[in-house]
Amino acid sequence: MQKIKNSELLAVMRRDGEKARDYANRHNVPKWYDDADLLIQDPEINAIYIATPPYAHLSYVKKAAAVGKAIYVEKPMARTYAECREMIEVCEQAGVPLFVAYYRRMLPNFLKLKSWIMEGAIGEIRHVQVTMRQPLHPDVVAQVQDNWRVDPDLSGGGYFYDLASHQLDLLDYLFGPIESVDGIARNQAGQYPAEDFVTGVFGFQNGIVGTGSWCFTSSKTSRIDQTQIIGSEGEISFPTFDGSFIEMKTDRFGEQKLNFEMPDHIQYPLIERVVETLLGRGDCPSTGQSAARTNWVMEEMTKTYQP
Repeated sequence: MQKIKNSELLAVMRRDGEKARDYANRHNVPKWYDDADLLIQDPEINAIYIATPPYAHLSYVKKAAAVGKAIYVEKPMARTYAECREMIEVCEQAGVPLFVAYYRRMLPNFLKLKSWIMEGAIGEIRHVQVTMRQPLHPDVVAQVQDNWRVDPDLSGGGYFYDLASHQLDLLDYLFGPIESVDGIARNQAGQYPAEDFVTGVFGFQNGIVGTGSWCFTSSKTSRIDQTQIIGSEGEISFPTFDGSFIEMKTDRFGEQKLNFEMPDHIQYPLIERVVETLLGRGDCPSTGQSAARTNWVMEEMTKTYQP
């Protein structure tokens, strides 16, 4: 936010004022608060980044929209699809833009992937398969003592909501909206109240079919993070979290693997697009509308789950 042209980080807030002050001093942020309402109402601030766990997203969106501030909110957008719809409605009524931090939509590897698909590099897309297996304490997320990510009251679900949301949103970006979903969700290890295994089948509006399985209690040797896109003339595979390469195999041209260098700050390209959009010079690809679709898909996959 500080490095992007026409963008400035003016203030930060944390309930622990000493930690907020320390952060502001270390990162040359002019202001700090220990009260979110004071930050939101600061007349010098015109956009709010809501980086709390999902349970607080709706309440802070309401407060920011009420004073006319543009909003950039973390993913998943909310705990439920109903909360997402309320956030969208509040922002539409207030006339403020709502963006969501699905930053993979602007990373170089996934932009190249989208261009391959648009160019028909593997022909017509037939099927998408997402496979993710992680041990009980996955190293692809920060492990904290009070693990809100597996408390549905705080996060909406378990690691599925935290990680699969990125994967499903990326598929929405590549292929458009999903229109039909079914799934099974279970808690097999009994280590926390959220689901730890999800499997699903889904259909896109354009006729592509997808399947996926997410297990968060596997052995380390079984760990995998892979999405495969199967076309009429080949296939593309890639990780979402564990690496920045994409690999294509085609009947005509054999195999090709590309590795990509990630930006120093992983959200930089998307936040840059947010800034350009707010200045009237761009169109951010990750909005409340697109992010709400991802919440709907996850909710449909896990709707029969009971702790």
